[in-house]
Parts: sequence; structure tokens; C-alpha cells
Amino acid sequence: MTAEVSRLTTYTRSGLTFDVRDEGPIDGPVVVLLHGFPQDSSSWDRLVPYLHARGYRTVAPDQRGYSPGARPKLRWSYRGSELAADTVALIDAVGVGKVHLVGHDWGAGVAWEVAALRPDLLRTLTALSVPHPLAFVRAMVTSTQGLKSWYMAVFQLPILPEWIISKTVVGQKVLVASGQASELARRDLEAMRSSGRLRGGLNWYRAMWMRNPKPRAVRISVPTLHIWSDNDTAIGRKGSELTPRFVDGPYRFEVLRGVSHWIPDEVPQQLDRLLAEHLSG
Repeated sequence: MTAEVSRLTTYTRSGLTFDVRDEGPIDGPVVVLLHGFPQDSSSWDRLVPYLHARGYRTVAPDQRGYSPGARPKLRWSYRGSELAADTVALIDAVGVGKVHLVGHDWGAGVAWEVAALRPDLLRTLTALSVPHPLAFVRAMVTSTQGLKSWYMAVFQLPILPEWIISKTVVGQKVLVASGQASELARRDLEAMRSSGRLRGGLNWYRAMWMRNPKPRAVRISVPTLHIWSDNDTAIGRKGSELTPRFVDGPYRFEVLRGVSHWIPDEVPQQLDRLLAEHLSG
């Protein structure tokens, strides 16, 4: 007799409560979807119907800083090891064994770390836009990636980024200039401004330097799909070219031509086709 499978609406870790969208066939293989900045679980809304039609169950959390019950104040609380541990706790809460892990933007960064440290929890890894973290760091000093990442330096400033994003139209203009549709930029920024999640989202950037200088593991052994789009104004190609150096398992790299950084919103059907091939092995 097998244990009854139930839906998640929340899960907890270390006194924090995370909101979760758990949808699709309850008995289907689980795909965990990790959003980036400045988005939340709604960033997957255009993709999940395709995955459900293929029989997959999708589990998409509002991550640390985004869920109302998971907004610690200290930026130290947003270091990479904590973000990865949040996802490990989510996979444990789902309780079905191994899952497919898909991340976009910052969510891809978390997904790479989970895959490096806990490959036993994953069937596959899919990283959208963001390359392997060490490949990204090398690209920062060997290509134009440092210039493309100018906003990361701005986000280190106290108070000013919160004021600019919440009180001016600059944030929306930047997102639209990056290729995001105006209505979707408005959707994401209004959610950030109205829910009090802005500082938590920015703290992901402010804690990005607080990493273990000697990570316990960096190489990836699980089957991996990395997708990059050539109209991405924030992430250049160099990091993707360096990523295979850090992947030992089966690896596939796909370039989406004429697509911006906002892959799940912009080309969900094309993304679904690539995922269908990858997740089915």
C-alpha cells in the first residue's frame, strides 16, 4: 500500500513559511519550477499548461523574500546555501523522491547549486538563461559580462534601489528595454511594490558575495539542459560556453534565436518542446 499523495499550498523551513503553487496531475512526475527576479511563481503561468498536458505535476514556490512568511531582514539570510536549502526542503515536502528541477534567472542559480550538492534528489536539471555559477564568474572577467551586470553593483546600494523601483517608472523602462512585454513588466513590478517583497528580492543580490570560497561541490552529474537566448541583455554567451567545463553528466545546450531574457513568458511553447525531450530522457 502506498502513502496518499497530497497537494502542497505551503511548506516550512527554519521557521519560515513558503507559498507554493502545486498543480497538474497529482500522480505525475514532479517538475519543480524556481523563479527569478523580479518575478514570482506566476512567471511560469504560460508554461505549466503545456507540462500538465504532458502528464507532469508542477510545483512552483514563491521563494525566500517573496513569500510573506519567508522574508528575513538580514541579507546574510539570503546567501546561496540558504536558498538551495529552501529548495531541498521543498523537494522533501513533496515527498515523491527524485524530481525534475527547472530554474530561470536567479532560480537557475539556485538550481545549479542544488544539483551540485544534492544530485540524489534530481532526475534532471534545466537552467534557463543563467550558466553554471563558476562559469558566470569567469565570464565576468573574460568577456563583456561584467558590463552587462551593471545592475548588480547598483543593487548593492542601500535604500536607493528600493526607492527607484517603488517610486519611479525607471524599473519598468529597464524591464521593457530588456525585452519584457510592458504588461508583464507591470505585473511583476506591481507585485513587488504592493506585497513588501522588494527588499527581500534585492537581498538576493546583496548576499551574492557571501559564499563559501571553497564550495563543497561544483561539478554537475545529473542530466542537464542549459538554455540561453541570444537577445538576453543581462547574460552574455561566454558563461554558457564555459559551462560544459563543470558538467560531468549528460549535457545539452540550446540557443533560442531572437528571444529575450524572459524565456518562460516569451516562448513557452518552444520551451515546452525542449523540456519534453529532456525530461523524458
